[in-house]
Amino acid sequence: MSRALRAGVATDVGPFRAVNQDAAFAASWGAAVADGVGGGPAGDLASAALVHRLVAGGPRVDGAEALADRIRAANWDLGAQVRRDPSLAGMATTFTGLWFAGDGEMLLLAHTGDSRAYLVRGGNLIRQTRDDSFVQALVDQGIVSAEDAMTHPRRNIITASLRGDATDLVRVSERVPVDGDRWLLCSDGVSDYLPDDAILGALQSYPDVVQSARALVELALEAGSRDNVTAVVCDIVDEVPEALRAPVFAGAAAARFLEGLDERAG
Repeated sequence: MSRALRAGVATDVGPFRAVNQDAAFAASWGAAVADGVGGGPAGDLASAALVHRLVAGGPRVDGAEALADRIRAANWDLGAQVRRDPSLAGMATTFTGLWFAGDGEMLLLAHTGDSRAYLVRGGNLIRQTRDDSFVQALVDQGIVSAEDAMTHPRRNIITASLRGDATDLVRVSERVPVDGDRWLLCSDGVSDYLPDDAILGALQSYPDVVQSARALVELALEAGSRDNVTAVVCDIVDEVPEALRAPVFAGAAAARFLEGLDERAG
């Protein structure tokens, strides 16, 4: 049986940032969040360019290696933009995305950086990604507790991102889609400020995916998020209406379309 995503996205620049460097898209065949790395130049350009290049390849992906190759090609484009415009040197982005492979019987999860993926199944919230971050390494070593990691002063230091380099980490794994599963993809503006029980509550309280995504964004802002805040909520379903199959872009990906990217890079 072929499956699809019923996906909705919400984002907010937040009260402490001038530009939304988060880029996201939601479609019946895939969804993603990319977070331009703060402190570097053109983080919004990096996240938007990566998302648009991936979506431009079309919905069909044959498997994990094919998706990894597409991400590498989109990442190469980031490097090409830097080579054309050296002022962009250092721009980078995280990436966390879901994509159906082949006939929809396999779901692919791609992840680089500290944007996260969560799965709600059987009433439980199950984190599906490990942060590529300095603080996560401290947690893995038992130096910092998972609870303290949320408020650690160096929690925003990441150890992997997509920056246009051939050595950048590209990680894609396979998941079996199960009817009734609900996925969350989010930037650290959500996950750094909301505990698991708050995330689970928002995901369970709203049957509509867009309402659930908006609730998570609002909760993160109320919790004092000092970052851009983006959430994509996806339900595994048998079918979606035709009108919901095309990608919806949000954040930097909505502000910067392909023509604008090409003009900036030319």
